[in-house]
Amino acid sequence: MPPPSPSAKTVTRRSIGARQNPEAEAAILSAAVTVLTQKGPKGLTMDAVAREAKAGKATIYRWWPTRGALLVAVYNRIKGDHRHADTGRFESDLATFFDYVFAFWRGDAGRVFALIIAEAQSDADVALALDAYRLERIAAWKEVIARAQKRGEVRANVVPDVLANSIIAVAWYHLITGRLDVGGAQLAAPIAAGWA
Repeated sequence: MPPPSPSAKTVTRRSIGARQNPEAEAAILSAAVTVLTQKGPKGLTMDAVAREAKAGKATIYRWWPTRGALLVAVYNRIKGDHRHADTGRFESDLATFFDYVFAFWRGDAGRVFALIIAEAQSDADVALALDAYRLERIAAWKEVIARAQKRGEVRANVVPDVLANSIIAVAWYHLITGRLDVGGAQLAAPIAAGWA
């Protein structure tokens, strides 16, 4: 076999052991996005991602032990890091959140997340991964709610987890019913008033 030409570009990723190599992680998640886009959530298998990423299945399983964990990681990659706004008013924080997330979900990310929610109905691994993601979102909302309670905008006896779940439920409901055109202020006002 002739040696590769000098212009041939070889892609190699060096292993760094059990820790996630950022380059390999990016390649695997990018491959997972491609597979998910082309084949849908049922087509997102570890085999398909390994083939697309030119990575070992063992590496994928080590970093994402279930398909559900990989699906949520794909969504997180698309979503990126987002912090809740601190506008100084709970109602405005809510409106800003709904406007931001609904605009974001109008793109591919919304389709991916809706597919994850749908897949969670019949796949226990996906359901567990989605619930872990929900708990992360609750933790983020608890900070916003604590600030609102300090300002007297949310009653002191309100359990932050319950209010956070309510906010998340409203957002997810609008996603799965295709009602992402609702303005954030329209949703924020009754939520803020109901917990004041």
